[in-house]
Amino acid sequence: MTIKVFLADDHRLFRDGLKRILAETTDIRVVEEATDGLDALEKMRRGEWDVALLDVSMPGLNGLEVLKRIMADDAKYQVLMLSTYHEDEYAIRTIRAGASAYLTKNSPTDLLISVIRRLANGGKYIDPELAEKLLFDLGPTSKIPLHSTLSDREYDVLKLITAGVSLAEISQRLALSAKTVSTYRARILEKMNMQNNAQLIRYVTEHKLLE
Repeated sequence: MTIKVFLADDHRLFRDGLKRILAETTDIRVVEEATDGLDALEKMRRGEWDVALLDVSMPGLNGLEVLKRIMADDAKYQVLMLSTYHEDEYAIRTIRAGASAYLTKNSPTDLLISVIRRLANGGKYIDPELAEKLLFDLGPTSKIPLHSTLSDREYDVLKLITAGVSLAEISQRLALSAKTVSTYRARILEKMNMQNNAQLIRYVTEHKLLE
């Protein structure tokens, strides 16, 4: 049986490279592609595929938002989230949103292939250390890190602010109005009990969220 893979990523070089890797297997083929979030959502809903490989960061709708919307269709989709981010926060958010697995883009090729096959058979994959963190997050709320109280969009804005991106550029990148971005920033400061960007940057640095 051939495992039919749907691949969504806005970088053509990455898609082409991944297709070449999977073409070397005897049982996995990329049957459909998407280059942005809206395109991915539309094609995922109408296409026939077994496992979707979905990039976390895409223009339009980000991968996490696509995942949430596709899971709201009440279907048993097998979605593997791929990301350049190494921190566990994104992984935890995608697993909570319904992803069957999460891998960084520098993961070994044999692991990627193994995970695709596992998902095609109805299984899931989660890194042991990540599984431990997920269990930890289910404990008393006093132990939950401040950034875990943010919504997914607030977390995106936090990462961009602390990376030195201006509010105007954040507005363009996330396709939000400047007023909405300012509102998100205010919510972030309130939820994290901080007064300015410098405190946010210090917190993000201490928690290694920009790595």
